[in-house]
Amino acid sequence: MNPQMKTFQFNRGERKEGAGDARQLYDTSLYENKIAEGVKNAALHVHKSLGPGLLESAYEECLAYTLIKNGWNVKRQAPMPLIFEEVKMDLGYRIDLLVENKVVVEVKAVEAVNPVHVAQVLTYLKLSNCKLGILINFHTARVMDGFRRIVHNL
Repeated sequence: MNPQMKTFQFNRGERKEGAGDARQLYDTSLYENKIAEGVKNAALHVHKSLGPGLLESAYEECLAYTLIKNGWNVKRQAPMPLIFEEVKMDLGYRIDLLVENKVVVEVKAVEAVNPVHVAQVLTYLKLSNCKLGILINFHTARVMDGFRRIVHNL
């Protein structure tokens, strides 16, 4: 491991599908990938249990519940202010799920993901200084067809 790379030690329990592999050192990018894996597994579980056709808010709530149950720190509807010329403006931007203060998760239940949805995630990544965003469309036969990783400033 690179000695200049910043590392964190996370003790998240011994859960098989949870926040994962307790007492291991992860550099920050590896930890973000570990979070993404946890989000993917939780999304698979939610979609397998509920299937397509529900409202976005139902999937968001169930995904948050599953992630929290698996040991992850999750903020729902996290407010995201805009800072312009040193002035903080609360304009109503809200991140669906913010996992471990590192990964932005945007939940959709739409016929097709449009470029505006990707732009929305990129905006949240810029405002939050996070590097990894996940856009999940639950309105698909297979949830992995609606799962998209979006990165910013890597």
